[in-house]
Amino acid sequence: MLGESIFKIREKNNLSQESFAESLGVARNTIQNWESGKSVPDATHLQMISRKYGVSLDEIVCGNNRRTIEERFEKISPTKFTPSSYEANILVEYEQSMMEGKNIGEYRNLFCEVSKMPLSEYKIKLADTLFEIVMSARQTEDYPYMEPSTYDEICRLCDGYSFQQAELSEDQLEDKIKGAWYGRICGCLLGKPIEGINEKELDILLKETGNYPLQRYIKYADFTDEIISKLQYPVTQKPAWIDTIGDMAPADDDTNYTVLASILIEKYGKDFRPENVLELWATLQPENAYYTAEHVAYKNYLNGYLPPYSAVYKNPCREYIGAQIRGDYFGYINPGNPKMAAKMAYKDACASHIKNGIYGEMFIAAMIAAGLVCDDMEQVIRAGLSQIPSTSRLYEDITDVVRFYHTGKNQKDCWNLMREKYPADHPCSWTYTNSNAMIVVMSLLYNDLDYEKSICTAVQAVYDTDCNGATVGSIIGAMKGYQHIPEKWTEPIHNKLCTSIVGMETVSIDALVEKTLKAIVE
Repeated sequence: MLGESIFKIREKNNLSQESFAESLGVARNTIQNWESGKSVPDATHLQMISRKYGVSLDEIVCGNNRRTIEERFEKISPTKFTPSSYEANILVEYEQSMMEGKNIGEYRNLFCEVSKMPLSEYKIKLADTLFEIVMSARQTEDYPYMEPSTYDEICRLCDGYSFQQAELSEDQLEDKIKGAWYGRICGCLLGKPIEGINEKELDILLKETGNYPLQRYIKYADFTDEIISKLQYPVTQKPAWIDTIGDMAPADDDTNYTVLASILIEKYGKDFRPENVLELWATLQPENAYYTAEHVAYKNYLNGYLPPYSAVYKNPCREYIGAQIRGDYFGYINPGNPKMAAKMAYKDACASHIKNGIYGEMFIAAMIAAGLVCDDMEQVIRAGLSQIPSTSRLYEDITDVVRFYHTGKNQKDCWNLMREKYPADHPCSWTYTNSNAMIVVMSLLYNDLDYEKSICTAVQAVYDTDCNGATVGSIIGAMKGYQHIPEKWTEPIHNKLCTSIVGMETVSIDALVEKTLKAIVE
């Protein structure tokens, strides 16, 4: 396509390959290679062609004068859109698209060139054009997965599963809901101050502070100047060490979303719509409370894009972990009903994510719903898998972990399995749904329903430490109850949680438990 466009521009201007090459300061064989598709122009030469020959970047790269993506979105076209992150994450877009099986490999060098450009009008225009390439790209013929993003299509690809359920008394259910809330909050707090650390640095930090393997909260007081000098990780710049937070759990998106979900159900009921999710976000939190896919969806919503477009338009993070951390409450209020939990999770997730990004939230919500009435971890995991497409990458990744566990391999080997598939230096791995879901399942399988060992495993595996600590803590808390969580984890937060939600800056965890129980009854 690109080679043909360059040929047409040259022919339209009655230029030989020699003359065209001279005008651009390149050799004749460079033009030959461009036109034959053996190579593609870098960003600088694309700009030169655009300026010299009065041709839009869209027409050069995509072969069309009117941008087809604008036609696709015209029925909800906003009056103004200023992208907040797309051009800065163009390599993430490339890798994300490749994982989705999109046939864009020939444009790799162009994505790389645009990523190196300083922010400018031309970088934004080129990023817009690359977005159109992505949206117009077909899937490679040999792509082995089927991954829809609509609810009915997802359901058709689920394999179904029945599990043994226990009858719960009111007191037992209350203890489990309390355990789920505290489990999430404390697991998040364990991972929060070391979010973004790599494995080597974390090992040094833990060994030097007498906390290896991880078995307790990390204290700021643990660090001496000598220890800090051995680390590149910015210890002194990080908040939320357990001895610096005061007497309550600090605000974090991993807990904000669980509280927001409780408000969502309270305000709109269990039949809420995806657009209600974004309406609530825009009403109750400032822009800086949202990250990656959620931030893109938030901005898209403010500019007129409603679900599912809010999840698609210029969203390179569309399969990131953000939705996976939002589904817990839908599990809490649907004990024994993973299908309903997953359906609610779908409506929440599709506001900001597609494909495996959606499946991650459905998987976690379904597991929690099952875990409230079942104490068999493998049945709980299987109940979660039953609500996502068996033809998806996430389904494959989770079943790989389960199979690996049954081979008798140890936990460290399982970590390595995940890292081989999602290496730490890959642009998406740290915040990708699938890599972190594998850590969650590994942590659940290898620790015999022990809360402390499970959250510590999830956090020590690095990647998204606070997200995974929170999710694992929530699931174990739901399965075993508050009484199973050692007091050393719950006592420091004194039944209080901070949020960035307007009007709920400090909330009682007991009050959240009470609200959840009420939502179950209703």
